[in-house]
Amino acid sequence: MELEVDIEEPWPAGQWEALAERAAKALAEVAPELGNPRLSASLLFTSDAEVHALNREWRERDKPTNVLSFPMLEREDLLDLAPEGPPELLGDVALAYETCAREAADKAIALEDHAAHLIVHGLLHLAGHDHELGEAEAEAMEALETKALALMGIADPYGAPDHSTGEA
Repeated sequence: MELEVDIEEPWPAGQWEALAERAAKALAEVAPELGNPRLSASLLFTSDAEVHALNREWRERDKPTNVLSFPMLEREDLLDLAPEGPPELLGDVALAYETCAREAADKAIALEDHAAHLIVHGLLHLAGHDHELGEAEAEAMEALETKALALMGIADPYGAPDHSTGEA
């Protein structure tokens, strides 16, 4: 998958584009449909105010949130997409800096690790996964997120114990 990454204020200087590429690569290993070379997605690192405006306009929710996803393909179309052919836009993802930073601080984790989780989460939404459809779908989505993040060397964001160290 090809990513178009745009980083706006107030995101601090950092390796955000490289992080996004690593997240997409890890996710393609656990959700192979996202490894289709025809796919592209845009990723916007922006402010709470911008995500709030997008959330209000497109989802009729008048509040900021950590990540928004705007899919362009139906899941069935994604799964049926041949590897050869013209480019296909999977969709757009937007991450809100202030919410992401606050959540990372609350969880006592690195901002980069939380941003990676939100990128993976957002891309899975673009692929048609939806944790709001029920417990089984939520568990399946969380399992994919956890596996992709583990490939990046990032701990389980849902707090499952790490059996290799005995830590939570």
